[in-house]
Amino acid sequence: MQNNTLDTIVALATPEGRGGVAIVRISGHLTTKIAQALLEKPLQPRYAIYSSFFDSSKQIIDKGIALFFPGPHSFTGEDILELHAHGGPIITNSLIRRIVKLGARLAKPGEFTERAFLNDKIDLVQAEAIADLIEAQSEQAARAAMRSLQGHFSEKINALVNALIRLRTYIEAAIDFTEEEIDFLTDNQVENDLNQINYMLETVQKEALQGSLLREGITAVIAGLPNAGKSSLLNRLSGKEAAIVTDIPGTTRDLLREHILIDGMPLHIIDTAGLRESHDPIEQEGIKRAHAEIARADLILFVIDANNSTKPDLNLFIKNIPEHATVITIHNKIDLLQESPSITHKNGGIEIALSAKSGDGIELLKQQIKSNVGMQTTHEGIFSARRRHIDALLKADHFIKHGLKQLKDHQAAELFAEDLRQAQIVLSEITGIFTSDDLLGKIFSSFCIGK
Repeated sequence: MQNNTLDTIVALATPEGRGGVAIVRISGHLTTKIAQALLEKPLQPRYAIYSSFFDSSKQIIDKGIALFFPGPHSFTGEDILELHAHGGPIITNSLIRRIVKLGARLAKPGEFTERAFLNDKIDLVQAEAIADLIEAQSEQAARAAMRSLQGHFSEKINALVNALIRLRTYIEAAIDFTEEEIDFLTDNQVENDLNQINYMLETVQKEALQGSLLREGITAVIAGLPNAGKSSLLNRLSGKEAAIVTDIPGTTRDLLREHILIDGMPLHIIDTAGLRESHDPIEQEGIKRAHAEIARADLILFVIDANNSTKPDLNLFIKNIPEHATVITIHNKIDLLQESPSITHKNGGIEIALSAKSGDGIELLKQQIKSNVGMQTTHEGIFSARRRHIDALLKADHFIKHGLKQLKDHQAAELFAEDLRQAQIVLSEITGIFTSDDLLGKIFSSFCIGK
């Protein structure tokens, strides 16, 4: 993101539209000058002032509250002024136009938070946590984002980085001072330290995965033959009549999407057209789209009619199951057989007998979904995490494990030290100590304007 931090920026910090109150936020070195022209009243740091907001001809635009936060003790580290005006687009647009004429420019998406990061008020994980807190889809996700904002995730990453630095310092000293005859390759303490780092990293990975699940959830595709009860399962899971249910095979032609929460974990459910040979061009397109969604799924719920003596083979109908995806075979319509819900594990697969119509066995399915993705029952201590964090932790894990192998194989000390250096770099990218401008641009451009 191209950014000139010498500019003074302005933006609406509350959603656009009509409301009781709207907040216009200003940050930068011209803030006090703009305040003098706009308010014609002296500012008091961190003190709410009731004032008129004047235009260039001294006409009152509105009356409201002004709050001044002088830098560096502010969110961005710069002088910040917040104007709490009446919530109407005419008023807020007039205020912003006036402020722009006084020397500010419109802020870009995420620019206030970016300045907070660049001015060392927060690290990159905390910056992302602000966006996660705003976009949280459940109370659990909001709490996880708040933990990241408070620095819980950053503390764990910093502890790992510091442990790597200490180990690197010892190893590189041994390399530089070979005359001291320090043979760290036979030093059990080095291996113990590296094993401890590896354990810490694996723990953080598990915790970050939980946070990622709370933030992003998983995509579950309901697939199977026509009239197996796929739409009934969608309706039961979503808790509403989202799909039309009939006894006519092939009722669902297009994709139906629903969003639910399972103990705070978002589940994006996609109901698809029944998989069969068809000469109907509309149904063919629906089946094509079904296969495309299956290829992207995290979870596939393959629904079959338990009341039908012919049990379809999953492999005959689905050819493009992703390697990372979990498949659960659903034996639906057990109410017609007067059977009880059950779960079995066969040949490494999972099969659940249930009735989408009555709801018997649905809770069993939900618990199995949580178990399959590794979702914990309790969310206490979980922090918010993103895909880029998971990727960085996986890279660091690769370097640590490769370093352990180098150590055990008695490879050159320089190669071992390089593994540790690379692990340190990728972990530091999480908090933003080493971060490319391209990555910063991508992260902050996804924020809302005014944040």
